[in-house]
Amino acid sequence: MSPIRSAPHQAGAEDPGSAAGRAARLRRWAPRAVLAAVVLLVTTGCKSTTLTRLGLPPSVTKQGDVVISLWQGSWIAAWIVGAVVWGLILWAVLFHRKRGDRIPHQVRYNLPIEFLYTVVPFIMVGVLFYFTARDENFINKVSAHPDVIVNVKGFQWSWEFDYPQYKVAGSQNGVTELGQMWPGKLPLMEIPVGKTVQFNLSSVDVVHAFWVDAFEFKRDVLPDHPNTFEITATKTGTFTGRCSELCGLYHSRLLSTLKTVTPEQFQQWSTEQQNQQLASGGVQ
Repeated sequence: MSPIRSAPHQAGAEDPGSAAGRAARLRRWAPRAVLAAVVLLVTTGCKSTTLTRLGLPPSVTKQGDVVISLWQGSWIAAWIVGAVVWGLILWAVLFHRKRGDRIPHQVRYNLPIEFLYTVVPFIMVGVLFYFTARDENFINKVSAHPDVIVNVKGFQWSWEFDYPQYKVAGSQNGVTELGQMWPGKLPLMEIPVGKTVQFNLSSVDVVHAFWVDAFEFKRDVLPDHPNTFEITATKTGTFTGRCSELCGLYHSRLLSTLKTVTPEQFQQWSTEQQNQQLASGGVQ
């Protein structure tokens, strides 16, 4: 009997167990895996804007919207750079693997590539710097005549909010909200939506920091160094204000309540506060 012989491979067929066969399978499945990952990532956030905000909380101010936009643009640029870099790495791994003992052709200089990886990063940094400076100028802009002024005073361990434009009859002071350390009565701040609100920050003891996460913004509250910033609220709601600078033993309890309301509700609230403080002869 003649020995049994296996059928020869067809011309051009690759052995599935060989290195060439494994590379062919990788080339076939890699694009599919990338596509599946992209589809999964996109559909995960299809019912929420958390994905598009890239971890930032929803903004309730015009300035916060600018912060989110800059954050998103920075991430998009980073993703593009990452995609190019990883694409080049995979391209080199798949198509320029070692296929023998022959040493590849060696070059000492490649001026186009050196020019590319020197100039392109400078351009990227310049573009990012431009948009960052532009948005910082907008966020730090302060109006000469804001609609509402709130003097914010930080101290251990609470906040005082004073509205100098809303005077209490028979007093030099405006409407003032003074709270107690948690779990007491937290100080309440109300501001109207659609109006420019300027915050003048000061501290009577140590360094604090005034932070409302929905503002996408915080600023230090320093002794003997007043700070100022301005926002324009775009949505109504109730939020929690915090101190984001470690200021002592009860730092975590340095809380406040912020309400953004309609201009009509704000006018009603300020009038009620004026009457109540006139009747009580002091702050609330």
